Amino acid sequence: QVQLAESGGGWVQAGDSLRLSCVASESTLGGYGVAWFRQAPGKEREFVATIRATGTTHYSDSVKGRFTISRDRAKNTVFLQMDTLNPEDTAIYYCAAGRPILSAIRNPLMYGYWGQGTQVTVSS
Repeated sequence: QVQLAESGGGWVQAGDSLRLSCVASESTLGGYGVAWFRQAPGKEREFVATIRATGTTHYSDSVKGRFTISRDRAKNTVFLQMDTLNPEDTAIYYCAAGRPILSAIRNPLMYGYWGQGTQVTVSS
């Protein structure tokens, strides 16, 4: 059983940066892909980025070039560096772990482990 805990959310102004962290309860996180999803009020959960067990990364078009996902295997932690934030990035951000095939990395149903979420609010 993998347990995940996000942190680093907060309230910022447009153009600012935040770094989210996702800490896993065990070292076997290295065998999983870890993804960040977000959910804004009244909207469906949306894929943001993922780093696969191989280390390859993928991003949604809406964050590509602004967000960077990375992992520190020694600390069982995955980071999401978010730069040039805008109000449309306001949401609860969740990290998730799973082993989806490449064609399914954007599907939240393919991830079996989830954190509790951290709120990110960007004001204009």
